[in-house]
Amino acid sequence: MKKPGKGGSRPSGPGRSGSSRGPASSGRAGTTKSVRRGASGGEGRDRRFPDRTERPSAAKPASRRSSAGPRMQEPEMKAAPRAPSPEALAAAAAVQSVVVTGDDAGMRVDRFLEARYPGLSFSHIQRIVRKGELRVDGRRVETKDRLEAGQTVRIPPLRLEDPKPSTRAPKQDDETRAFLKSITLYEDDDMMVLDKPMGLAVQGGSGMRRHVDGLLEALTDRQGQKPRLVHRLDKDTSGCLVIAKTRFAASALAKSFRSRDTRKIYWALVAGVPRVKQGRVSTYLAKGEDDEGDAKMKVARHGDEGASHAVTYYAVVETAAQKLAWISLKPVTGRTHQLRAHTAHIGHPIVGDPKYFDIENWELPGGIQNRLHLLARRIVVPHPRTGKPVDVTAPLPPHMQQSWNLLGFETAPYDPIEEAPEE
Repeated sequence: MKKPGKGGSRPSGPGRSGSSRGPASSGRAGTTKSVRRGASGGEGRDRRFPDRTERPSAAKPASRRSSAGPRMQEPEMKAAPRAPSPEALAAAAAVQSVVVTGDDAGMRVDRFLEARYPGLSFSHIQRIVRKGELRVDGRRVETKDRLEAGQTVRIPPLRLEDPKPSTRAPKQDDETRAFLKSITLYEDDDMMVLDKPMGLAVQGGSGMRRHVDGLLEALTDRQGQKPRLVHRLDKDTSGCLVIAKTRFAASALAKSFRSRDTRKIYWALVAGVPRVKQGRVSTYLAKGEDDEGDAKMKVARHGDEGASHAVTYYAVVETAAQKLAWISLKPVTGRTHQLRAHTAHIGHPIVGDPKYFDIENWELPGGIQNRLHLLARRIVVPHPRTGKPVDVTAPLPPHMQQSWNLLGFETAPYDPIEEAPEE
């Protein structure tokens, strides 16, 4: 059995500092239909996005061309703990009363202490909370309790670890900051959206020396506040990755993702052409293993151990004979590998997916790279302070742009997935 190689996915939005680096997809005026309510009070189905048993007609999209710009080489990263400042060491030696600000609201007690005192050990935090030496508005708390704006935290004298020499060179931090700037699609005082390259992990793991979370260390401010990840993308998925620059923004953005107020659109190149041009995939997914013992999501039944409901809307944008299809995807839920598992489930796995591509004797068309053809094309998220939508679009990564060029696809200003329901 022949399988395509590795790849990834991502969303989209406006350009750096609020300007657009590429035009965002937008639906045609007056064409979006809301989900209808049936006579029984249940939710009706948008006929253009049926379950797999229905066959609606496909809308013919217009077209638009976009290209991915050059990218700086990713710097080598060596993690280095940031030592507490002399001022922090002096303040920690006395009893302190700290008022919780809006930026700290919603933080767990232990995370609040970790953020203020990077040299404070986990065991020391557990001890002062367990013994009641730390109080919030005069009351005992637990480490998992969350703080509210205006509360007063009594912090006892602390024992911080001795400063450790940094292994990061100033030149290395300069290179890292320049690299992050080169892949920034949008940025303001509270948040930023990166165009994560394919092959760059979001977080560290076994033997992982270079990842976004580690690179963000170079952006730590004088107060020791480091930008935080808000969501994840697979290592081989490229595209829109939202980063919070403040604790307040991290809390607000996390709530937006949990409540599904954030809208995400992905683009993928899949094997074959779905018979139903616009549809809805609804399954349960649970963690399993592939033939080599690596983690893999599998379609499960309701009630199975670890099974979670997953819903994805898809729409065919363009096709290359009956060999390949460019599809747009809108995940309603955010399960691990959801889009990769769902496209494989309907018989059209993503080209270049080493884990879920399961079509035997399938030949990769000439000129198309054996890499995951999945892009987090667009993301629309409420701004953490203003609530106004931040709409960001990412360009095709180089390997997908090459495939689009070979197949004669032009990125379209009209994306049929825009009309898919949000639930």
